[in-house]
Amino acid sequence: MEPVIQALLAACGSFFLVSLLFGVAILCLHAFRNRSSRVLNLPSRGGERPRAGASINESVTFDPSLDRISMARLAAATGNFAADRIVGDGSFGFVYRAEMPDGRTVAVKKLSPDAFHGFREFRAEVETLGRIRHQNLARILGYCVSGSDRLLIYEFLEQGSLDQWLHETSSSRPPLPWAARLGVIRGVAAGLAFLHADCKPPSSTAISRPATITDFGLARRVDSSRSHVSTQVAGTMGYMPPEYRDGLTAATVKADVYSFGILMFEVASGRRGGARALGAGPRGGGSGLELLDPALMGGEGAAPPAAEEEQVKGFLTVAHRCTSNASRARPSMGEVLNLLDQL
Repeated sequence: MEPVIQALLAACGSFFLVSLLFGVAILCLHAFRNRSSRVLNLPSRGGERPRAGASINESVTFDPSLDRISMARLAAATGNFAADRIVGDGSFGFVYRAEMPDGRTVAVKKLSPDAFHGFREFRAEVETLGRIRHQNLARILGYCVSGSDRLLIYEFLEQGSLDQWLHETSSSRPPLPWAARLGVIRGVAAGLAFLHADCKPPSSTAISRPATITDFGLARRVDSSRSHVSTQVAGTMGYMPPEYRDGLTAATVKADVYSFGILMFEVASGRRGGARALGAGPRGGGSGLELLDPALMGGEGAAPPAAEEEQVKGFLTVAHRCTSNASRARPSMGEVLNLLDQL
């Protein structure tokens, strides 16, 4: 099952995947100072802004092994963005499987027109995030801008999304066992803890956490004049903390912790938007085992092994802490990671 645990999280729809603080990325700059290889058709960084109405064309690669990219090459590599090449539909646009001329397979995300409000904002953010390296964060290999089209190139991960493994099971994709689900959650926690800690790796590295977060690179700058709850998070209300529903407009790490807790419930229960499970378990007077995906227990009513049962209870206790209504009561992602590693 080792390859299976390498589930992408792009399709999961979790709010934190599209709400990580842009400021966190900026703080990472001091650790990533290598220049990227680039192919530019744009005024230099110190030059004036492109004149209004001018067409912008720019291609940048952060991976020296990636061949020169252009809109024409990416269109050819995706069959002109054919529907049968779509492998994901995230909050910011469709993701396509692209077969490059050198035989390499990459993932190409074609961003929705309203994903970013300005080219300079887009370039600054993506170039910053393109230098981040962590085993639990999908690498951004480059980007391409042509007119109003903006494309991101990611490493391609073969095993599909967590959403598929949880909700689209079949004979060829059996339900994830508990150990695999715990491994995925540990991987997500490690990636978020890394970003929340100014891109400094946690001290504990002994436990394998083989999951990969995508879409973390699509954080947005949020100012007080623009609501954080924009059309780009429509459809993910179940992952949003109560303070956003009450009118908070600033992105916070504690909001990410809440969304992560909802994801924990989803992984344990096998139900989308695990918020439906919040009324059960220790906080609702139950044992917590009633939340479990029946596939984990071999059928309705079957009990998991005793050792696994204790692990599940500890897992759900962490999830409840993460989803506390009071943001100050939620643990940091570093604390969450330590708690999960102790299970």
